[in-house]
Amino acid sequence: MAKTITFITGNKDKLREALVILGSLPGYRIENKKFDLPELQGEPDFVCTEKCLAASAKFECPVLVEDTSLCFNALGGLPGVHVKWFEHKIGCEGLHKLLAGFEDKSAYALCTLGYRESMQSKVKLFCGRTEGTIVAPRGTQNFGWDACFQPDGYDKTYAEMSPEQKNTISHRYRALEALKQYLMA
Repeated sequence: MAKTITFITGNKDKLREALVILGSLPGYRIENKKFDLPELQGEPDFVCTEKCLAASAKFECPVLVEDTSLCFNALGGLPGVHVKWFEHKIGCEGLHKLLAGFEDKSAYALCTLGYRESMQSKVKLFCGRTEGTIVAPRGTQNFGWDACFQPDGYDKTYAEMSPEQKNTISHRYRALEALKQYLMA
C-alpha cells in the first residue's frame, strides 16, 4: 500500500512540477491540499520549518511544504523569501529594474522543502539552488518570475524552456530530487 504525502500548496504550477518529479516514486502517493500557511519573515530554513509545523498540526499526516526564494547578490539576498510579493506588486519587469543601478545582475533561486512524517518527528529540510542572472523578461511560460531568471550556462530564461528542460535543472527539481533520495533510502 502506498504511503500518502500531502503537499500543501495552492500553486498549481508548483504542484504540477512536484508531481512530474515525485509522481513515479515507488511506495508513495502525492496528494494536494490547499491551505493558507503563514507567510513569515526570516531566513528560508526558519520560514519553511514553521510552515511545515503549521501544516502538520492542521492535517496530522505526512506533509510537504515549499518555500521559494529569489536572491539578488547585489541586494544582499533580497527579495529572498518575499519574492512572491515583489513579483505580485511589480512583476518581472520590476524585478529586473530593481537591479538597474547595479553592475552585478547575478542571483540564485532557492527552493526549500519541509517534510514531516508525523507529529512526533522532526521537520526535515531539503534545499535546491540554481545560480543565474536577472534579465529583461523573456518567454511565454507564465509562472511567477520565470521570465526574468536565466540559469547559468543557458541562453534561455526558465520561461523560455520547455517544462521538461526546466524540470531537470531548476531549484525545485534539485530540492525534490534530494527529498526523493531521502524517501528511497
